[in-house]
Amino acid sequence: MRPINIAIGMVVTLATMTLAADEPTTRPATKSIDAGKMLGQMLSTPAEGETRALQPVNTAQPDSTSGSGAVAPGAPQLAVMREGSFVVDRTGRLSASGDGQRMEFTFEADGRTLQDPPVVIVPNLNLMKMEDAVQAMRRDLKFRITGVVSEYRGRNYVTVDKVVVVPEVLQQF
Repeated sequence: MRPINIAIGMVVTLATMTLAADEPTTRPATKSIDAGKMLGQMLSTPAEGETRALQPVNTAQPDSTSGSGAVAPGAPQLAVMREGSFVVDRTGRLSASGDGQRMEFTFEADGRTLQDPPVVIVPNLNLMKMEDAVQAMRRDLKFRITGVVSEYRGRNYVTVDKVVVVPEVLQQF
């Protein structure tokens, strides 16, 4: 075999540089297991001291700001939106939370349930744009937002991906 010079000055034979086409790059498992047996192992209860994957959290819990957590007496108890669901082109207003520490998006009536609890807006550049628009106009504005919903301790949070100020002409009606 003839040696090949590589740019860094090492000499390597051509046989060591090429991989034969019939050589596998990975090897199959030496011991195969029946699919039914594998499923049985996955579904069986673990032995003492053996670790298991986390089980999903029951998300059928009420929104903590509804029901007894609401200001109005006798307010209905509302369920939180599921983690990962999308808010698409929903109209509403920006408002401060009860403690004044966070900003919330209060939905306009949607014509279906009319009972959408406000969602906390995760701070990002779109929230900053919304706050700047309200401050510049010195009045309450309507926004149309699109974003992803997350859930934490009985509250919904939205990461706003798109925000548009609803034109004043449309806000009058």
